[in-house]
Amino acid sequence: MASSANDRDVDINFSVEEDYEHLIEDYSHLAPPTEGELLQGHVVAITPQEVIVDFGYKLEGVVPIEQVRQQDGTLSVKTGDTIDVMVDRHGPQPEGYVLLSHSRASRLRIWDTLERAMREGLLVSGHVVERTKGGLMVDVGVPAFMPGSQVDVRPVHDLDQFVAQDIPVKILKLNRRRGNVVVSRKMAVEEDLKARKENVLEHLFEGAEVTGVVKNLTDYGAFVDLGGIDGLLHVSDMSHGRVSHASEVVRVGDEVTVKVLKFDRAKERISLGLRQMRPDPWETLPERCPPGSRIVGRVMSITDYGAFVEIEPGVEGLIHISEMTWSRRMKHPSKVVKAGDQVEAVVLEVKPKERRVSLGIKQLEADPWTTVASRYSIGSVVEGRVRKLTDFGAFLEIEEGVDGLVHVSDLSWTKHVKKPSEVLRKGQVMQAVILNIDAANRRLSLGIKQLQPDAWESFFRSHEIGDLVRGRVCRAVPFGVFIEVAPGVEGLCHKSEIPAMPERLQARDSPLPIGEEYDFKIIKMNEAEKKIGLSLRAVAEDEERTRLEDYQRQAAAATMTIEEAINRRGKGESQ
Repeated sequence: MASSANDRDVDINFSVEEDYEHLIEDYSHLAPPTEGELLQGHVVAITPQEVIVDFGYKLEGVVPIEQVRQQDGTLSVKTGDTIDVMVDRHGPQPEGYVLLSHSRASRLRIWDTLERAMREGLLVSGHVVERTKGGLMVDVGVPAFMPGSQVDVRPVHDLDQFVAQDIPVKILKLNRRRGNVVVSRKMAVEEDLKARKENVLEHLFEGAEVTGVVKNLTDYGAFVDLGGIDGLLHVSDMSHGRVSHASEVVRVGDEVTVKVLKFDRAKERISLGLRQMRPDPWETLPERCPPGSRIVGRVMSITDYGAFVEIEPGVEGLIHISEMTWSRRMKHPSKVVKAGDQVEAVVLEVKPKERRVSLGIKQLEADPWTTVASRYSIGSVVEGRVRKLTDFGAFLEIEEGVDGLVHVSDLSWTKHVKKPSEVLRKGQVMQAVILNIDAANRRLSLGIKQLQPDAWESFFRSHEIGDLVRGRVCRAVPFGVFIEVAPGVEGLCHKSEIPAMPERLQARDSPLPIGEEYDFKIIKMNEAEKKIGLSLRAVAEDEERTRLEDYQRQAAAATMTIEEAINRRGKGESQ
């Protein structure tokens, strides 16, 4: 029984102690706060001198009005707001109230917030106050220093642009005791870029249409910021037309909507296209510009072989140099058109798959060859300018776009011309006779020698075999010598038709001295082949025969004279 009584006493004692502890806990909030303890209170009233705050403990405190007044004179709190405060034992205590400090509590709260932000890698809002040596001063609740290297992910040369801006930062270093804080905007930007990049990559795929901002330009294209990751917009994918440089289409800062052409997720490489966002004008070009139709366009560029003309945005056609004029004498397209000119042209051919359009200017006028046969006749004399010299002849332009060929064999009746340059010069104006017209093949045969009578024909008409002609030795060949018997007419005196020369003359290269004139006898004539055979031997033989005949006549005459004298003498003696 005694042990049971003792047990009940112990239970009663424990019960009383527990009830007392609970009682202490229930009234513990009424214990006066310690100095330096961070408290939260509610603004119950605001007077011109102070802010009255209920901070618990069945107490009210006052905060000097200056601690909540902002630079512009307005108050940062209003009735009903919750604010941080702490007991201030150092100042004069107001009667019936506890002196509180909002500024000290705010600084304490700021340091706690900054420590937590550094510990957990959280972003903090800062206001750039000024530029200082090596970086910027930033207000994050307390003054903080941001080195220049921590301003952005790329080097920044003008730090003044950030002054007076509100920026997100991360805490790099913090020393609460010394009041030092170092912050970084670069880390905040990197975190934002990483998040945006992950979001972009998550929703990116080939064929997607995305919007970005042109970041920078290069010779081969433009880089577009898609939100944390860059894509390349190549110059060839900017327009359906020709683009020499990216600056012709976009500028830095432009917002563009583009299509994802290629996406390598592993290498994070993105190829973008701008022209793919617009209909391809080449697909329907044959309907808008069929062959034979006329267009008006602007000359974009000129090359040695032609001029490129913009028919419409994204479509250029080529006027080849051969399609600029019916004449063949044009040396360079710049003689007809210049860059920037508005020109009219005829569509010759359209190839959408090859993205080629052939244009012509000369087709705007009639082809002169179509009427050549009606305007000229064989045998008529025309005048033209020597446009081109070749080994086989000379081209004469008798009108714009119409050239005729004078073959080397039709340059002279008399001269043996090897090259046209021996008798003609480029640019020379001269007459010619039309020998043949082939309009279908755009060919015109001309002759210059036909302007004069054929010396050979005249010679054959006025001479025949057996005639004696006077000729000059003009050149020697192994089988004889050629004799000029008339201007431009030569005949051959074979070596067999030359009498033997004295031994002192036989050593010469020519059987007859070059330049000497002799009488020759015509022994052969072939008009078709223009060949004349001459003989010096026959002349000598004729002369010898003539001399012999003369001698014989003279001898006969002398004989008759003697006989007559004898006869006369005989008659006299008989008488």
